[in-house]
Amino acid sequence: MALNTSADAPLPVGEVSRLIGGWIDRLGAVWVEGQITQLSRRPGAGVVFLTLRDPSYDISVSVTCYRQVFDAVADVVSEGARVVVLAKPEWYAPRGQLSLRATEIKPVGVGELLARLEQLKKSLASEGLFAADRKKALPFLPQLIGLVCGRASAAERDVLENARHRWPAVRFEVRNVPVQGVHAVPQVVQAVKELDALDTVDVIIVARGGGSVEDLLPFSDEQLVRAVAACRTPVVSAIGHEPDHPLLDFVADLRASTPTDAAKKVVPDVGEEYERVRFLRDRARRSVQSFIDREERGLAHALARPSIEDPHRMVDERADQVAALLDRGRRTLGHLLDRADSELTHTHARVVALSPAATLQRGYAVLQNADGHVVRDPDEVAAGEALRARVAEGEFTVRVDA
Repeated sequence: MALNTSADAPLPVGEVSRLIGGWIDRLGAVWVEGQITQLSRRPGAGVVFLTLRDPSYDISVSVTCYRQVFDAVADVVSEGARVVVLAKPEWYAPRGQLSLRATEIKPVGVGELLARLEQLKKSLASEGLFAADRKKALPFLPQLIGLVCGRASAAERDVLENARHRWPAVRFEVRNVPVQGVHAVPQVVQAVKELDALDTVDVIIVARGGGSVEDLLPFSDEQLVRAVAACRTPVVSAIGHEPDHPLLDFVADLRASTPTDAAKKVVPDVGEEYERVRFLRDRARRSVQSFIDREERGLAHALARPSIEDPHRMVDERADQVAALLDRGRRTLGHLLDRADSELTHTHARVVALSPAATLQRGYAVLQNADGHVVRDPDEVAAGEALRARVAEGEFTVRVDA
């Protein structure tokens, strides 16, 4: 409930602290999960002090409990362990501090952790964060590799030594962070984001050696999984050994079974690439030589053909045939012309023999009246009518005598 205060009517610090304590008292007991980061068990003290931290966020809260409450789990609980506590929030008014008074502490077992991880895995998979079509291809030869690993760790040494052995010119941008414990998740997330923001980084490797399920829990944290899913740069997960499968393996663009395997998958081997180049060069040389040999054989075969070896041979072989056909054509045409000339002469003779002019040459005459009609019957003319007589050498006029 809001209070009516002002600059002229402020509340004393003690009253504010008392009100906060009253509000917190009304909260009641709650179950809280976290990781123990600090544990204080003073000999003879009746109260145990510990700090409970959220591994995914930079948030901690102080917890107190009676010694007998902690002694019930003292054999299985230590710093770094994940626990669930039933506690009531308490407000210490004199110093304005919030703490939890635990009445029951339960360690989180491996089976329970695995069940929660499986549930989280299904939830993230349903969002499509593990889909194959989201995976980005790694560059063939990265110029600068981002490496997130523990300081002076075996994982860092394995990645650097194997990568430089395979390709001596490769360069690294290393971020050393805690890889287990309460500070691991936020610092790994920050390191991944820093490397992803660098345009010169071609690929990011997140590496860690083997460990227990609890040791590898930071690499199954939802915050880290989502940070890797949002990266523009390809990310390689190299956590633990072959049987280990933190959730980072599923969201990463490539999963390596070990840090050494990550170096082999990210950086090509210069010796292997040299051999591949030499093999391809020899293969190309053989292919070109085979092509040249094949073309030379084809050219030699073409030049060996008679038509190419002696181009005029075919013309010479056909010359006699052409001459014979030419003579035959000429003879045939001559016979046709001679026969046509003979037929024309005979036809002309017949035409001449049968023409009116030939008849006139034999002494005959043709009589025509004034209209030009030939007179064939004496009844066609009248006495005294003038007619035209046509003979072989000309014509003249005659008159009909009665």
